[in-house]
Amino acid sequence: MLDLAIIGGGPAGLTAGLYATRGGLKSVVMYEKGMPGGQITQSSEVENYPGVCEVVTGMELMECWPKQCMRFGLKHEMKEVLRISKKNSVFTVHLQNETVEAKSVIVATGSTPKRAGFEGEEEFLGKGVSTCATCDGFFYKDKEVAVLGGGDTALEEAIFLSKIASKVYLIHRRESFRAAPATVERAIKNEKIEFILNATVKKAYGNAMGLEGIILSKNGEEIDLKVPGIFVFVGMRVNNEVLKQEDGSYLCSLTEWGEVKVDLRMRTDVPGLFAAGDIRQEAPKQVVCAAADGATAAIEAISYVEKIGEVG
Repeated sequence: MLDLAIIGGGPAGLTAGLYATRGGLKSVVMYEKGMPGGQITQSSEVENYPGVCEVVTGMELMECWPKQCMRFGLKHEMKEVLRISKKNSVFTVHLQNETVEAKSVIVATGSTPKRAGFEGEEEFLGKGVSTCATCDGFFYKDKEVAVLGGGDTALEEAIFLSKIASKVYLIHRRESFRAAPATVERAIKNEKIEFILNATVKKAYGNAMGLEGIILSKNGEEIDLKVPGIFVFVGMRVNNEVLKQEDGSYLCSLTEWGEVKVDLRMRTDVPGLFAAGDIRQEAPKQVVCAAADGATAAIEAISYVEKIGEVG
């Protein structure tokens, strides 16, 4: 039986593995169906990770993390976890053709930004198409950018970008917004934000260097908006599938958006089950925060495993 099973190999999962093994847990396995690194590996430029002085790609930032995190005994198994269940005090990790038992589990499967579906979106992802204003906004200092979306995140990020960019075009397919009225009012009063309503993005275009502009469709007409960056905020898909049980319920409590409810120690309402990174409620969705979550969850997992060992 494992001391700890970690589901997900991004910054949260890797850091959890480092702290758990270095902290004394003997059998710790991180399940990640692909190569470790997480969503940040898709970013073309990272300049706000503490201690990294040079601007690096997400791939470069994460390059040495797996090696460092496995130095103390963390094992990586390239297997997909289908489900996690618990009976009495034992967790079962359900894989494709086998099951593994564990004393504790950290879920760090993250979340995935939803795609808008316009032509060129994938092609220019990380080269002008972004899903993180905090990460990439500074690269558009004193330039014009576009934001796509009509929820709280889209408007809040448009307001954030207005402090950096010279102008922000807020594109929304409807006349009204899903965002809170107070947020909408703040955006309307912002002189640097221009609303383009009842419009959709048809295409992003550019060259090998990056995005040059986007083609909009509004009232049957096309608009060529020449911007070097578009930020897409059409929702997030929380990767909580591993928590879903056979009867359709979930192993622990979730928010209305599907995020895992945790306390400040990353503990769920199921003893021995922790959540870290973008999957947990109110996650800032930053690499440094996910890493901190992973460390916190690991420290708590160590305490939990030691406690049940003493009881046993």
